[in-house]
Amino acid sequence: MSAHCISLGRPNKQLLTNQLQGIITALQRTLTNAFAIPALSLCLIISSANVYAGPKVLFKTTKGDFVVELEPEKAPKTVENFLTYVNANFYTGTIFHRVINGFMIQGGGFTKELQEKPTKPPIPSESQNGLKNAKYTIAMARTNNPDSATAQFFINVRDNAMLDYPSRDGFGYTVFGKVISGFETVEN
Repeated sequence: MSAHCISLGRPNKQLLTNQLQGIITALQRTLTNAFAIPALSLCLIISSANVYAGPKVLFKTTKGDFVVELEPEKAPKTVENFLTYVNANFYTGTIFHRVINGFMIQGGGFTKELQEKPTKPPIPSESQNGLKNAKYTIAMARTNNPDSATAQFFINVRDNAMLDYPSRDGFGYTVFGKVISGFETVEN
């Protein structure tokens, strides 16, 4: 498996909001068809919501490719940690070493020879960020210590609410993004 970061940058949200509001106001003045205004406003709102998306990471695997969109606003430390590993090519040559059908696939820590890769120090849990371990989300793997996540991650292949904060251990697992394409690869 290898992962490559595709960062789209971060636009000025206030500037975009002001520009979009100006466009909507101009359209409302220009158009007289009452039914056209809500449709155009909805399109602009949808467009404005998609102007900034989180960084995207392309996973290339022997089973196919998939893309994950990260959530830096909800899990800033986790996303920064993950992208540090991505940008250092840490994940190149690693495998999904733990695959549990109907539950999750875990990777990011072992080579194809099953040698564990050395990692940076662990990061604090951000499991209280409101993101859920829903189908196709990516979350950090950890030990029983909630602040033990390093490089390993997992992709939920079903809704796994029992992993959400607060889970049975009181902490949960930090979700920091979601698969946005290549679902069939994740399923296989």
